[in-house]
Amino acid sequence: MADIRPFLCIRPAEGKAAYDVYNRREAKAETEKNPDSFLKIDRAETQFDDSVDTYDDRVYKKAHDILWDMVGSGDFIRDGAPCYYIYELTMDGRVQTGLVACASIDDYEAGVIKKHENTRAEKEADRIRHVDACNAQTGPIFLAYRANAVIREIMGRAKEHTALYDFVSDDGIRHRVFVIDRAEDIARIRDTFIGIGEIYIADGHHRAASAVKTGKMRREQHPGYTGDEEFNYFLSVLFADEELLIMDYNRVVKDLGGHTPEEFLEQVRRIFDMEQLAQAENPQQNGQVCMYLAGTWYRLSIKDADRSSDPVEGLDVSLLQKLLLEPVLGISDPKTDARIDFVGGIRGLGELERRVNEDCAAAFAMYPTSIGELFAVADAGKLMPPKSTWFEPKLRSGLFIHEI
Repeated sequence: MADIRPFLCIRPAEGKAAYDVYNRREAKAETEKNPDSFLKIDRAETQFDDSVDTYDDRVYKKAHDILWDMVGSGDFIRDGAPCYYIYELTMDGRVQTGLVACASIDDYEAGVIKKHENTRAEKEADRIRHVDACNAQTGPIFLAYRANAVIREIMGRAKEHTALYDFVSDDGIRHRVFVIDRAEDIARIRDTFIGIGEIYIADGHHRAASAVKTGKMRREQHPGYTGDEEFNYFLSVLFADEELLIMDYNRVVKDLGGHTPEEFLEQVRRIFDMEQLAQAENPQQNGQVCMYLAGTWYRLSIKDADRSSDPVEGLDVSLLQKLLLEPVLGISDPKTDARIDFVGGIRGLGELERRVNEDCAAAFAMYPTSIGELFAVADAGKLMPPKSTWFEPKLRSGLFIHEI
């Protein structure tokens, strides 16, 4: 039983939201170029010179002050009643549609909302301080569920109306937002989710964990809480599994562990069924990896004897790690080993070639992990290997704000 409820949304006037995956230098340049960028709230360190630490108390206070000054000035609109929203993203002609709502911290704690990654305390701490200082969640958690005909029908009908927002961001992604405000539709959506047994975190594990810990902190501060307060819920966009695109998350290694390219190639040939390719090529199916080494591409096929029915050990990224990266290259912990790096599939095979030609020794293009594999890992209560999934397009911060 999943409690996915409508919420009273604070949302921006046109053009006030920004894509937020930037380092500090990039974020500062973006806010200088666009003073209305939402980065000045989500990345408030951009409002200080570099002598002020990213995690300074003044940074979080500045985020709060800017947000609520903008609400007070009318730059953000506070809707009059709790609603659901539809968030549609179009990338390269492919449309992906999600439901904007609030999910329950109790469902997270009880395992109704399932996770597949561990989180790092320092990243959680930053988001906890930001949400607590702002008294609001400004970036949604990316959730997934198994497709449902009732929700699909209501969302499809709502998209026949005029969009609240319709714009193309600098990265070429089209964003459209619609509201679901009919009482009958709201009730049907909420009742339908109650009958859905599992919700999955697709992306945003740190934001989810931080929202839950902030909510629990607020409960301690309000011992008479009823469970209905907004701090018991966190901002989410929920996508049916059929809507989602998971891209490959590829690997590059800095050296060959003391082997010459010829020696390494011989080791690879013993482990995989291998064929040389005439040009750069992505894997065509599960169980294949394409390798770039010394100017040449190869297709590596995992042997049947090495496959596994275990939801984690059977993943291509797990098998590459187990069969090659650890025993041949000595990379035992890809989370901490500086000899391995990860390249999102959005960057293309050309980026893998560039890295090998400039600062790495070999690259491995992976077949994308499927949403079914992600669900299977989470259902088993296990964790995905690091950097297993790359979701595109990314959700935009600041389009929906949930006051807690």
